[in-house]
Amino acid sequence: MSKKQYGFYIDSQRCTGCKTCELACKDYKDLTPDVSFRRIYEYCGGGWKQEGEAWTQDVFSYYLSISCNHCDNPACASVCPSRAMHKREDGFVVVNQDVCIGCQYCSMACPYGAPQFNQRTGRMTKCDGCFERVEQGLKPMCVESCPLRALDLLPIDELREKYGEIKDVAPLPPSHYTNPNMALRLNTNAKPTDFEGGFLANPKEV
Repeated sequence: MSKKQYGFYIDSQRCTGCKTCELACKDYKDLTPDVSFRRIYEYCGGGWKQEGEAWTQDVFSYYLSISCNHCDNPACASVCPSRAMHKREDGFVVVNQDVCIGCQYCSMACPYGAPQFNQRTGRMTKCDGCFERVEQGLKPMCVESCPLRALDLLPIDELREKYGEIKDVAPLPPSHYTNPNMALRLNTNAKPTDFEGGFLANPKEV
């Protein structure tokens, strides 16, 4: 593991799905319309059912703002043939554009869909945690832009002490696969990772 490790906090109870974090990131990183380093998952499910003369419903929905989770065991880096995808000493997983060959193996391996192909350059891109800003004592652009303060970034020990260690919720994959560096505040409607009664309302966006 790296000498230092940062992690993201996602407050699903506060997040309204406004996508301000996503747009701020796209503007700051000058991303094309088809590339989004941070994506908003709109997860919902349930319906109406009749019980005798009465109708009841168990409809639910909630949002998750997800980017790269800078995992302890990043699947993207483990499959990269050129070692372009690598973990920095501060724990951020980044792409060395000089040696990336654009094979997209990292995109196929990542369970969070973080690495994305840049059609203009023919190379992979992804969230780098805005490490240049973090080195200056600033927060990543997504964190700074969130109007409801539903995001944060801290060294992982501080993150867990402040926000806890929950990192599993549907529709995300079980955390044991890559050990993502994140902490979640669950929405009151949150479902476990193995829940099969929900669906993504915006699959093309994520």
